[in-house]
Amino acid sequence: MVERYTPDQLTPELVDGWRELVAELGERGSWFLTPDWVLSWWETLGGRGPAEIAVWRGEDGAVQAVLPLIRTRLRLHPRLPFTVGCRTPLGAGPGAADHGGFAVAPGRAAEVRAWLTELAGRETLWFPDVDPLLGELLPAARREVSRQSCPRADLTGGAEALGSRQFRADLRRYGRKLAAAGVTFRWVPPGEAPPGLLDTVVRLHRLRRDALGRGTTFDHRRLPLHTRLLERARPGAGPAFLLAEHEGEVIGGLYGFLWGDTFAYYQIGWDPAWAPLRLGTAIIAETVRACAERQLTTFDFLRGTEPYKYRFGAADRADLSWLVPHGLSGALLGLKHRLKG
Repeated sequence: MVERYTPDQLTPELVDGWRELVAELGERGSWFLTPDWVLSWWETLGGRGPAEIAVWRGEDGAVQAVLPLIRTRLRLHPRLPFTVGCRTPLGAGPGAADHGGFAVAPGRAAEVRAWLTELAGRETLWFPDVDPLLGELLPAARREVSRQSCPRADLTGGAEALGSRQFRADLRRYGRKLAAAGVTFRWVPPGEAPPGLLDTVVRLHRLRRDALGRGTTFDHRRLPLHTRLLERARPGAGPAFLLAEHEGEVIGGLYGFLWGDTFAYYQIGWDPAWAPLRLGTAIIAETVRACAERQLTTFDFLRGTEPYKYRFGAADRADLSWLVPHGLSGALLGLKHRLKG
């Protein structure tokens, strides 16, 4: 039997069970399916909107499926004010999570699909940028409307097996030059970030983006979300950093999320004065090395097909966006994506 909760009604025991379920899913799970991400997003960027979390348990009370959904309105065109209503997973989509969606144990797949099919008979469902394995849980009326590449590197052969021989030689050369200049690198695991570190990395990220003449969404407006993520971090799970330091000052930092055997690279920043020594590339390389040394198996570059990701040996894996249309809202959203295609 399905249980329904608002986020405020979740007990610590239920949140722990949700987290354990995601951990048990292996490759079907990700940091962005955990209550750490989903609830932090709802409390901050989600504005504590009208959300419902459907939960299925086993006979022993163990959590076997969690579907966190929120009612929202989507613009039909960025330049027009017209919106249509739908339900979508909490914390998923552009500007939110990659590999979003919900956590379902294999034995509950049929029940979850039937529940979603019944829900789709009343309202439009929108599943943006979700794990491709989620498709098998969605109603038959689903339509795939877009794909987003999320390259990832396999670390099972170690950091020295990634990329071309020439690229690895270049990385060693960058490292020697930075070491000669007095730059050192330091890994900061989940739960050990000192006060102010997030602000420092956000400031360095802003400096880098300004030097490139590009905007960013990783700014002070997102600090409440990432502050909550840091508060929820636990040993071995949550936000982690790789820092570049010079004479006691942080001059660069990479920020991401550790979950299971995967590190998800979220954002990076560094002082542009160090760009001639290829500090940015060196920070990524040091993060990859730190992950391999800790026996992680996957370095997830998340969305985007920037060429540097493939120089590190990353291979594409696609997140998918699905629409399950209902009524006028579904027809209008379907038309929007057909026109975009």
